[in-house]
Amino acid sequence: MAKRIDVSDLNVYYGDFKAVEGVSMTVEPRSVTAFIGPSGCGKSTFLRTLNRMHEVIPGGRVEGKVMLDDQDLYAADVDPVGVRRTVGMVFQRPNPFPTMSIRDNVVAGLRLNGVKSKKALDEVAEKSLRGANLWNEVKDRLDKPGAGLSGGQQQRLCIARAIAVEPQVLLMDEPCSALDPISTLAIEDLINQLKETYTIVIVTHNMQQAARVSDRTAFFNLAETGKPGRLIEMDDTATIFNNPNEKATEDYISGRFG
Repeated sequence: MAKRIDVSDLNVYYGDFKAVEGVSMTVEPRSVTAFIGPSGCGKSTFLRTLNRMHEVIPGGRVEGKVMLDDQDLYAADVDPVGVRRTVGMVFQRPNPFPTMSIRDNVVAGLRLNGVKSKKALDEVAEKSLRGANLWNEVKDRLDKPGAGLSGGQQQRLCIARAIAVEPQVLLMDEPCSALDPISTLAIEDLINQLKETYTIVIVTHNMQQAARVSDRTAFFNLAETGKPGRLIEMDDTATIFNNPNEKATEDYISGRFG
């Protein structure tokens, strides 16, 4: 069951440096939310707080609250590893495990969770590859290395790996920035299909992509260099692109800065 995210007054730090300040937002289940804004404004940093990946960086910490339905992700008794199973992540550059086969890449998370049955693993591998629109392209070479696929196929392999553990939320940090236009279109088509099952949050520098794939868009910006990034406004994507409330949003979307 896809889950709703509620963020309240979130501040994000690297050591003493406040990278993101005062973000509050709601991400609806079974929808695509895009984060846009100039480089360095905290989009990716904020994205990583939604599955506690930010804590992996030395000095990374947050203040405020991130709720996944009725669960506080930062509560003292919550296991960050469990959070990352529920809230999966796809990174900017495809990162299949280079020494593993296509099949083993997909089921790596299940193996870590103790699943040993070959039948069960094979079933999940096929289901996940079908879910990532990759099965027909790789079904005859599942034992070949995942690193031998094209860039677009590798990114879909990483998406298959992310959905194999049945998360409720998928975070995508510029998932198409390293891909050619045809591969980008394949990933965008896939995002539209995946939102029927998952809550999806995507960071993108591509305004057209945000307009094409997202239901809602959040614009982040910096007041000035060295200051924390802030959420400037968030609304339905059509409103953000056609009739934003804030001049800074309009200036960014129209290409006047960023």
